[in-house]
Amino acid sequence: MAELRFVLEKTSGNGGSAGRSLLCCLRARPLSLALDSQRKPSYLDLIMRTGALLALFCGFTISPHLFGQSPPSSEPIFRLDVRVVQVDAQVLSKKTLHAARELKQDDFEIYEDNVRQQVSSFSEDTLPLSVVLLFDLTDSVRPVLKSLAEGALVALQHLKPEDEVSVMVYAASAQVLQEATTDRALAVAAIERASHMESDQAAFFNEGIFQAAEQLMRGKNASSRRVIIWLTDDVPNLPTESEVPPWNRKSINMDKLHSQQDALKHVLQTSTVVCSLVKKSDQSAEGEGRLMSKPAERMLHPPGEVYKYAAATGGQVIEFKKKELKEKLALLIDDLRMRYTLGYHPSAQKPKGKYCAIKVKLTPETKKAVGNVVVEARQGYYR
Repeated sequence: MAELRFVLEKTSGNGGSAGRSLLCCLRARPLSLALDSQRKPSYLDLIMRTGALLALFCGFTISPHLFGQSPPSSEPIFRLDVRVVQVDAQVLSKKTLHAARELKQDDFEIYEDNVRQQVSSFSEDTLPLSVVLLFDLTDSVRPVLKSLAEGALVALQHLKPEDEVSVMVYAASAQVLQEATTDRALAVAAIERASHMESDQAAFFNEGIFQAAEQLMRGKNASSRRVIIWLTDDVPNLPTESEVPPWNRKSINMDKLHSQQDALKHVLQTSTVVCSLVKKSDQSAEGEGRLMSKPAERMLHPPGEVYKYAAATGGQVIEFKKKELKEKLALLIDDLRMRYTLGYHPSAQKPKGKYCAIKVKLTPETKKAVGNVVVEARQGYYR
């Protein structure tokens, strides 16, 4: 009698792709009830013989396609990296801080890790904006919010209809007052609410920036340019428990606060530009004095600062007086709209999560033609 055995095994084809083959084999097995050539085969014998023939046929003819696999191929497999890195750049006169206009693709040079890249795309004021208006609830900033609320609608009209706006406030934690919207009236109403809010909590800059970048990720337009417009006095509190009033310590989990490193990495990962409107006051000077008197704490727990975030992401910092806020906001929006967007395909493969430094320059000929300018762009990104 013969034993029919089916073996399903994996095989490896060229290029590391896995396939499967069906092996059908017969194994001779001595039995006391061996078939006798003089005895008429029984019904069971006929079935076994037929099954054995079918098994042999299957072993030669069943295709690997039956299992959804392609047969092994000796042809090499090519993988194409279609990553495109987009960088917003602004060219400002060092003297007037006015943006340089009418520049072309050939006027720019872009480098990744000191290796020049080929600019593959170029545009100006084409992609929509997704903006978070982030308001510090410290005592020196709240009075300014009231004046902004009165003229915010005029300032926001400098945005295009498709640009979306979110409104957030922060102290020790952040709160969204208005989700992303293209309805300017809703944004103005949220600014009005913010102007009446008070907080006796510490101002943790890094947490506010991290949460604002998170909010931008929830925007409705995935292709938009992401921007945080941050209204603050630039006097953060150290992100330590000693800076939190005793009555608030139970409501704040210090272990979950995001550090300056966390926030900087997040804004770079999300391609977010951080711009700041800074309002100084007598209280600001006092707060700066207290902060500067603690150098060891500042090194151990960096509290975040507007100029550092702006430099890392290619943003601007504009200081203003109380009556200038509406005009400065409108000017900042106009400058954001007029930024150049450059795209390139990285020339070298890098491991996932690797930080890559970016440098955007003008060509020597262009720099000579436009005069003394500075190019603002984000300093890098994570693969």
